Amino acid sequence: MDRFAPRRQRGVELLDDPGADAALATRSLRDVAVANKCFGGTSAVLAELRPQLREGPGSLTLLDVGTGAGDIPERARALARRNGVTLETFGLERTVPVAAAARTRAGAMCVGDGMALPFADHSIDLVTCSQVLHHFEDADAAQLLREMDRVARRLVVVSDLRRSWPAAIGIWASSFALGFHPVSRHDGVLSVLRGYRSAELSALVARSVGTTPAVRDRRGFRVTASWRPQ
Repeated sequence: MDRFAPRRQRGVELLDDPGADAALATRSLRDVAVANKCFGGTSAVLAELRPQLREGPGSLTLLDVGTGAGDIPERARALARRNGVTLETFGLERTVPVAAAARTRAGAMCVGDGMALPFADHSIDLVTCSQVLHHFEDADAAQLLREMDRVARRLVVVSDLRRSWPAAIGIWASSFALGFHPVSRHDGVLSVLRGYRSAELSALVARSVGTTPAVRDRRGFRVTASWRPQ
């Protein structure tokens, strides 16, 4: 069925501009959190984390790169508590206003660059990113994956949008009912068209870190890749 998927788009999402209005960026990231909840973005990441949170030990650390509104670390902590695990979470964003807005949900926040994560080698148990990778062109995407692999001790999880025409049409149509900002609507559709098919994501991870990941298609037109770091 991949032959019926749209070609991967380049494009420029409005909020990729580092100079984008901070209040608008924060507002749009709240829309992303709603989409995560409604369409499987959050559950895709949690499904990959669940085996680790059941294994223990009694305390673990998690870094969410490009955490947005901080909704995924918040849900991961709740899942960990239900399994008797204390999960200390960190979020990373590239601007101070967005990092400040996410602090209450993400846990500890830091401002930094995904190309050079401000953490020591193998210092964080679980490293995740959701709907982040598609924002980067190939060389930068590979560098982001290498940085996540470098920092992680137990597991890396990458979740992104699975590119398809139904997904693009669906996010456009549902954005009106959900009250999304027009910028969220524009960027949401383009995000889908910049997303990955499972074979593409698997090949990108393999080229970048030298490991063949476990890749799974998830509900809501999501795709995940996970692997144990080198």
